Amino acid sequence: MAKGKRKLDSKSFAQQKRHRRQWITFLRMLRYGANNFTRNAWLTVAATAVMTITLFVIFASVVSRQVLVDTVSILRDRVNMSIYLQNATEEDDVLIVVEDLKGLESVTEVSIKTPADARADFIEDNKTDTATLDAVKEATDQFPWTLNIKVVDINDTTELREFVDTNENLAQYIDQNREPTFAGERRNAIESIGRAANFAQQVGIIASLIFVGISMLIIFNTIRMAIFNRREEIQMMKLIGADKSFIRGPFLVEAIVYGFFAALVASALGFGLLFLAEPALKNYQINIQPTIDLVTFYAGFVVLAMIFIGAIIGVISSLLATRRYLK
Repeated sequence: MAKGKRKLDSKSFAQQKRHRRQWITFLRMLRYGANNFTRNAWLTVAATAVMTITLFVIFASVVSRQVLVDTVSILRDRVNMSIYLQNATEEDDVLIVVEDLKGLESVTEVSIKTPADARADFIEDNKTDTATLDAVKEATDQFPWTLNIKVVDINDTTELREFVDTNENLAQYIDQNREPTFAGERRNAIESIGRAANFAQQVGIIASLIFVGISMLIIFNTIRMAIFNRREEIQMMKLIGADKSFIRGPFLVEAIVYGFFAALVASALGFGLLFLAEPALKNYQINIQPTIDLVTFYAGFVVLAMIFIGAIIGVISSLLATRRYLK
């Protein structure tokens, strides 16, 4: 019994000793990595600066995309997509056409403006034009029923156009003298808004990828130069039996430190420029407030995400750089 207890104590002591040695090794790697970070100031500044630019571009791309989504959402609500029905159409027939419209996958909402409402709106809009008001004062049959339509994607009106061309109920009541507002030149104007938003998003993604590649290349070369300067030391460590993880560890720590400081600087720049740009963007009717509210509420998570992305870029670059020398 005592012998078994001594064996357990010995095993437990060995495990504690091994854990203690692993902990000491980990602390040494952290210290060596921190020393490597401060060893060559110019390389450190260059690597950190490029990583900062990379993370800032990523931050700006994500924020810009969200601003575009919110702005396009408002534009979608403001864009006038309408179908006009004959003035003499009965209300029940109008409701039948509305139900058909609501059945389209691309349509999110349909509202009705009666001829009387259209006439009242016209008079309100032209209340200073006496001649025009006199011309329409007695005209009760000049204004059609108007079906105002909201769609999922203002850049895609294909389903609506097919509906206008093929729906039998609509064909009986549509006003042939008034073209739907999503056709012809108006259609081109609507689709240009969607194309501009998509183009801006794609440019942001491409710019982010380019700067990620540049950042990884510079960090890769920085680590390679550090390895080259310490090649004899690394060779000696390999000869005395040091683990590859212990040799690689300080370089991984160094790259992670690049990402950490770059993330803090990039986050500060991103938040600062976002708040500075707020008044100017609002003057151009850009819906930036929801994005500001979102990043402010989740500021901690945003910074952590930036640190994580920076660390990932640094780790990948470091692993590629040390791979050759650890074969």
